[in-house]
Amino acid sequence: MKLYCTLTSPYARVARMVVIEKGLSDRVEIVKAQTRTESSPYYKVNPSGRVPFLVRDDGQTMEDSQLICTYLDGLDGRPRLMLPFSQQDWAYGRLETYARSLVDGVAVYIREMRRPENERSPTILRHETERAVRLADYWERQIGHPLMQGPVNMAQMLLIAGLDFGAAGKIAELEKGRPKLVIWARRLREMACVRATAAPSG
Repeated sequence: MKLYCTLTSPYARVARMVVIEKGLSDRVEIVKAQTRTESSPYYKVNPSGRVPFLVRDDGQTMEDSQLICTYLDGLDGRPRLMLPFSQQDWAYGRLETYARSLVDGVAVYIREMRRPENERSPTILRHETERAVRLADYWERQIGHPLMQGPVNMAQMLLIAGLDFGAAGKIAELEKGRPKLVIWARRLREMACVRATAAPSG
């Protein structure tokens, strides 16, 4: 299989984490895709140009990080990362969607910052910064939840990707003054799948 990614996509990073965490590195080839470039050869592989994008061994293709991660997690018949949203009276679904919301906002901020300075929207940048700060406060309160402290799952992977890309993109100091979040993030960053997919700086 081939997993098309960029190093600047938090969604692709999460998919790469799943590949490592599930021991699929010998089955899934990571291919760097060239996106947001006119006439990129990648567009012949995936017309939408988005990442991550999975080409399975049977030739079928999959787009969207949630779909791809669910598929990869279940390849061995023992899915353990994509927990049912209803687990613990819907607590897991609440946590995962808040983690995904942080990643979504950080991704919007980073894309806006990649535009020429005179084309950037101060309103969008301010909105996403404020959202990220509010979510960081939320996570400082919620990070002690057993589902965020136990075995790694998709909510944890999304949250560490959001924090790391937020730091790399200088959206805000999301861990500053949030000691519980700092301790949690330090533990996650020691995981092999997190270290191997570390967000690029700058």
